[in-house]
Amino acid sequence: MSKVRILSIDGGGIRGILPGIVMVRLEEKLQRFSGNKNARIADYFDLLAGTSTGGILSLSYLIPDENQKPLFSAQDSVDLYLEKGSDIFSVNLWQKIRSGVGIFDEKYNEKALEKALDNTFKDLMLSDLLKPCIIASYDVENAKPHFFKQHKASNKIYNFKVKDVARATSAAPTYFEAAKVTNEIGSNFALVDGGLFANNPAMAAYSEARAMTFPHKTDYPSAKDMLIISVGTGSQSKSYGHDKIKNWGQIEWVKPVIEIMMSGSSSVTHYHLDKIYDTLAFQTDKNNYHRLEPEVRTADIEMDNATPENLQKLKADALNYVSDESVDKELDIITQKLIANA
Repeated sequence: MSKVRILSIDGGGIRGILPGIVMVRLEEKLQRFSGNKNARIADYFDLLAGTSTGGILSLSYLIPDENQKPLFSAQDSVDLYLEKGSDIFSVNLWQKIRSGVGIFDEKYNEKALEKALDNTFKDLMLSDLLKPCIIASYDVENAKPHFFKQHKASNKIYNFKVKDVARATSAAPTYFEAAKVTNEIGSNFALVDGGLFANNPAMAAYSEARAMTFPHKTDYPSAKDMLIISVGTGSQSKSYGHDKIKNWGQIEWVKPVIEIMMSGSSSVTHYHLDKIYDTLAFQTDKNNYHRLEPEVRTADIEMDNATPENLQKLKADALNYVSDESVDKELDIITQKLIANA
C-alpha cells in the first residue's frame, strides 16, 4: 500500500530562500528520476503543511493553471523571495522613527507584502488549490491556534482567499501588522504568524493526516503509513550569557523571545517525530521521516535581512547545502520514495 506523502516547511522570514532552493533541487531530481520534465512538487505529495514563509511556499506549489496542473515550478516560487524580498522588508525613515525599529509599532509596512501576495495568488480561494494543505496561524481574539485547511474548504466556513491565508500565517509580531481576514460567509478573524506555536508544522501535519482519508488509503493512516519530508529554514537560537540578560525588561526580551519560541518549536517538533518513527517495528518504516535543515554559513540569520547582498548569500548557502554529498544522497533517496509511492 502506498505511503501518504507529506511535505512540511518551517517558518523563518526571508530565510524561506533556503527551503525554497531545497525544493528546487528536489523537483529537478523528480523530473530526472521520473523522466517527466514537467513534474512538479505538488504532483508527488498528498498533504502540504507550512508556517509563515513555509506557508507561502506551500500555497504557491498548489496554485492550479487552466488545466488543473501546478502553475509554478519550485524555481518560480523561490524567485518570489529573490525578486520581492527587498521590497517586502524595506523600511523608510518615517516608518523606522514611528515604530521605534519595531518596539512601538510593527517594523514594516504590510503594503509591499500584500501587493506581492496579491500578484501571486490573485483571487484564488483555498478550495481552488490542487491538494490538501494545512497552514498555521494564531487567532489573537479567541486566543487559540487557527489552522487553514484546504481539505475542509468545500464548507464556506473554512474557505478563505489564499492571499489572506498567506498574509495571516506570515503576520509576525513586531514585523508586520496583525492580519484581519474574512471567510466566505463573512466572519472576521484577527490572526498572527503561526510560528509563535508551530514554526515547524510537521507534527500538525502528522496529526491532521491521522484524521484524514486519502484516495489510495482505505483507512486512517498511522505513522507507518506516512512518508514525512520536513524542511527547515536554518533556524538558530542565539546564545545569551547570564550577565547580559539578567537585567533585561520587556523591551529587551521582545525579539529574543520570538526567536527562541520559533527555533525551540522547530526543534521540539523534530524531537517528537524522530521518537515516534524510532518506535516503529520495521527499519524501512523508521526511515520514512526525513528532516532537512539547511545551514546558514555566510548569510545573516535575521529573518528580515533582505538586502541584495544577503539574498545572494542565502542562495549560496542553500546551494552549498544541497551540493553536500550526504544531502544529495538523501535527496536521491527521498526522490525514489516519492516516485515509488506515487
